[in-house]
Amino acid sequence: MSKYEKNNDVLNSVNRGNPAESGICTLCRADCRGKCETWMSSMKGRKLLYPRDFGTVTAGSSNINHVGVCYNNLRIQGYNYGAHGLAENLSNSADDCIFPNVNLETEFGKNVKTKSRIPIMSGALGSTFIAQKYWESFAVGAALVGFPIVIGENVVGVDKASVIENGRIVKSPELERRIDVYQKYYDGYGAIIVQMNVEDTRNGVAEYVIEKYGDNVVIELKWGQGAKDIGGEIQVNNLDYAIFLKNRGYIVDPDPTKPEVQEAFKSGAIKSFARHSRLGYTNLNNYSEVKEDFMKSVEYLRGLGYKRITLKTGSYGMEALAMAIKFATEAKLDLLTIDGSGGGTGMSPWNMMESWGVPSIFLHSKAYEYGQILAAKGYDVVDMAFAGGLAREDHIFKALALGAPFTKLVCMGRGIMIPGFLGANIEGALHPDRREKLNGNWDELPKNITEEFGRSPEEIFAGYYDVKNKVGSDEMKNIPLGAIAVWTLADKLAAGLQQLMAGARKFRLADISRDDIFAANRETEKETGIKFMTDVNDEIAKKILNE
Repeated sequence: MSKYEKNNDVLNSVNRGNPAESGICTLCRADCRGKCETWMSSMKGRKLLYPRDFGTVTAGSSNINHVGVCYNNLRIQGYNYGAHGLAENLSNSADDCIFPNVNLETEFGKNVKTKSRIPIMSGALGSTFIAQKYWESFAVGAALVGFPIVIGENVVGVDKASVIENGRIVKSPELERRIDVYQKYYDGYGAIIVQMNVEDTRNGVAEYVIEKYGDNVVIELKWGQGAKDIGGEIQVNNLDYAIFLKNRGYIVDPDPTKPEVQEAFKSGAIKSFARHSRLGYTNLNNYSEVKEDFMKSVEYLRGLGYKRITLKTGSYGMEALAMAIKFATEAKLDLLTIDGSGGGTGMSPWNMMESWGVPSIFLHSKAYEYGQILAAKGYDVVDMAFAGGLAREDHIFKALALGAPFTKLVCMGRGIMIPGFLGANIEGALHPDRREKLNGNWDELPKNITEEFGRSPEEIFAGYYDVKNKVGSDEMKNIPLGAIAVWTLADKLAAGLQQLMAGARKFRLADISRDDIFAANRETEKETGIKFMTDVNDEIAKKILNE
């Protein structure tokens, strides 16, 4: 049973299933009819920052019992004087120190800087079919807002239309589609990041991408993720496709080439197959050997022409975390994404998700500590992104503060996908002729949308006219409603983050520090190194009293 409440009366949001710390159901469905906070925010936008039914209600916080160590047991500091990081054309007057003047732009990278309008990025959206189905909504939305999106592992290998000759990819329609969709609306903010695992490396994905797209694409090496400690998986329910994947070199379980397995499938005893990727570095025995191999990989990618290279690591433990931070720093990588347990997935063994690895807040706290050790030695520490069960604007603030000054972005997986599902469902219900193409799941709009929001996109999405203003009236017909929903959610996250930052008197991201959060219990203080709330500035308070 989840310790998090399913109902939020103040926001009028309800979780269909048990909510995780992120506020998203542990099992998030593409066909969901609502209405968790993220689902509602994808239509209401920044209005969901506030309690419902203004004028007839008062509201009081229910978040008073802080038990255990998690991101929700970090609290955000506020100050009653001062202002830091205002733009040069603004003064420290009350007229200029307003939350809309908080600058949320960020950048990451060493020799080449990648800009983002807001400090978020997508998780890796790879070979899981749900990523393929809703990619247009995810990618167009990310490009319009201006934040990076990651094409995850195995996209080439699972594409039946891709062509591999002599062990090298020579054609990959699905990978090209994903890159092209994003780049159509890319305007200088954000990036398209292509992730590689063992199979992708063998198939020559890096060579294929650089030859076709040059250095407009960021390449990412993958060590792991927070949801699992084995390679990526997908599930297929077609015997011929399972055999195809087996012949592509993947591990398929059970083995679809065995006669007894085929017989069991045809009789209905076996209904699906799981395709698995391989573990990396299995032929190496210590961190020195891993470092040597890793540095050679980075050098090879630079030799191909890549100017921006990133690394994604999972929640293995302290040795792997230290290796990731130090190796990425020494190799002058552009970003290190650190994904803690609690992060989402398209498919992972459930009890593995529940029981393996280091939860996000512990892993991220140690990442800061290890970054500080390297910085004290004179290293220019790699820029970091924190991931793993983060979905709200307060999560963004806390993660940026916990890892400051190293954290530049917060990586969001499932939270960024929800508006894509929702928009496709709405568009499919409004336009039945598009439903199959969009993978819409609704025959008609549910009452909780028609009664509260309306029946047209202009009524339903608070961000509709902002998108129209950006792309123009003529182009709106080409913008999927899922992308408009991504924009609308991003606007809510941005406005909420601006408000939190203004309350902390920080008007640019670079000024956020660990002093801007405090621990709500002593256990969280011990594990994170963040001071307990009544100890923060206690000496200053007593000095004031004793003067």
